[in-house]
Amino acid sequence: MNVIAPARTLSTSFRPKTRLGFNTRVSFNDDAGPAQGLRDGIELFKAAERLGYQSGWAYQRHFDHYLSSPLPFFAAAGQHTKHITLGSAVIPMRYQDPILLAEAAGTTDLLIGGRLELAISTGANAAFDAVFGTVDTDARTEAKRRQSRFLAAITGEVLHTVAGAGQDVPEGAELRVTPHSPTLRSRIRQGSASLGSAVQAAELGIGLISGTVQHDHAEGETFGEYQARSIEAFRSTWRETWGTEPPSVAVAASILVGTTAELREKYAAYDLERRTQGIAASRPKGALAPANQPPGAQISPVFHGSPDEVLEAVLNDPGLAAADEIVLFLPPAFGLAENVRLLTDLVKTVAPSLGWTPAA
Repeated sequence: MNVIAPARTLSTSFRPKTRLGFNTRVSFNDDAGPAQGLRDGIELFKAAERLGYQSGWAYQRHFDHYLSSPLPFFAAAGQHTKHITLGSAVIPMRYQDPILLAEAAGTTDLLIGGRLELAISTGANAAFDAVFGTVDTDARTEAKRRQSRFLAAITGEVLHTVAGAGQDVPEGAELRVTPHSPTLRSRIRQGSASLGSAVQAAELGIGLISGTVQHDHAEGETFGEYQARSIEAFRSTWRETWGTEPPSVAVAASILVGTTAELREKYAAYDLERRTQGIAASRPKGALAPANQPPGAQISPVFHGSPDEVLEAVLNDPGLAAADEIVLFLPPAFGLAENVRLLTDLVKTVAPSLGWTPAA
């Protein structure tokens, strides 16, 4: 396969894509089982690194046929790769102990040579409250509290000063998270589904990754238009708050390049499934069927077709134009071979025309 999309001159509003990533759920089905799904996940990261991808992301989902604990997976995948960054997109803070997460993140980051990128969120799923325990306040307020505590912990701040001597702890000891990875905080992002969360990320001084579902868009506003507005709000808030240029912004998107008629038909069927079933689309065998899509939410489009058609659509999407990094969202029900084909076709056809060059 050597289909190359025609070269184009990028418009002044289109930011060249300095990095290219992918997002997988590390899913498994009832037939092969979770062990095979985890092994396939590692093989996918290895294949992406060979293709020159700069980042790989894994989605966290509890109690289903997907990856529930990303950090042990990243520690393992990091032993099979050398350069690609490994990121969570996203970890909901409502269901995390912030200190334990900071300890696990620091350990993982040091094991894989400073390649960890954590995307966290303040969203919640009420169905999980009975398992993780209820709280005295609303879920988002609690998530923000835990997020703040987590950021303080990974920064290396003193979390507590011991007032009296205890077992193995001398009086006056200053308790900090160890092992500490000094640069990890600079690689924390907020997973954003709204303009408000994008602004919050900038105020906290953490990066931004925009996902495939969004809330609070204006009537008649397309997904890409709202995404671009949120990105601009993040950048302007960052400059006002910190007086520096903001870090790169990543955007997850379904970009399925069909290099054969058979693939174009397959990707068109996935697009129809996404448009009709929303977040319930593309589930591995045995996975839970999500409830109806939240009221007022809209789901990202699927960019599919021939290499030339996909390139044209990507260049004209306001959200993708505003991003610095594109993260290819892989259909959750696709297997290893199908996902590697998607990764390969994107970098061999469309990505070079977006200003992207593979990692050395």
